Amino acid sequence: MGRHTLEYPKTKTNTVRRKSDRASYALSAIHSLINSSQLLNVAFNTPDSSSFPTILPMIGQMGSFDRPSADLGDPLDLYLHGYVSSRMMNLARSSSSPQGEDKEQGLPVCIATSHVDALILATSPFNHSYNYRSATLFGHATLVTDDAEKLYAMELITNGVVPDRWRASRQPPTPAEMQSTSILKVTIASGSAKFRDGGVHDDRHDLEDEDARGQVWTGVLPVFSRIGEPIPTSYNKVETPVSVTDFVRNFNKENEEYVLAAAKK
Repeated sequence: MGRHTLEYPKTKTNTVRRKSDRASYALSAIHSLINSSQLLNVAFNTPDSSSFPTILPMIGQMGSFDRPSADLGDPLDLYLHGYVSSRMMNLARSSSSPQGEDKEQGLPVCIATSHVDALILATSPFNHSYNYRSATLFGHATLVTDDAEKLYAMELITNGVVPDRWRASRQPPTPAEMQSTSILKVTIASGSAKFRDGGVHDDRHDLEDEDARGQVWTGVLPVFSRIGEPIPTSYNKVETPVSVTDFVRNFNKENEEYVLAAAKK
């Protein structure tokens, strides 16, 4: 029997309304997008600010301290890395103080990420588009105070940059490093993803317009991230690890294959 695909329930907050056929609420799809993003945009409100929310680029990874063997299709938390005295960390710290039982614990946050996979050039500028993958999560952020969970999150986030990088780096962290770094744990309330793939979708009247077809180039411009050859430091005395060269090769190969396959759907 196949495993049931878990989804975030549709709510007023996370339901995709525009082009809803492109939406996905599957935990595996959303968590994969989050974990494959080098930067996450994290939005929150500050009590002393104007009407504008604050948005910060941060790094983070989905995981479960209580269930380390959980996979991307399981309910997970989002761990975010930050400086100990940053405004967001201070807000999360104050938001984690005891509240009434009817109130949510933690700082309300919205996390968004996106990948552009192709530029879609149609006959009419109104039919131009992108191939893309995007995901949004909504949750409440609290400061991680347990040392074991903090180390778990630091290793998780570091290995999200390059696999196995935590073990391959100098260990253990110094007390100063631990004190200057804070980790936020976002308990996810809901989320959704949205995808666009395929080629050009021209209107019928443009397809039948011989003059336009003879004057306008139409097609797909693939866009994919690529990591260049590793550049060692001037003081480096170690050969580039296999974990790094394998990561670079696999990252480039997988990104290109995905983008080209998506353009042909």
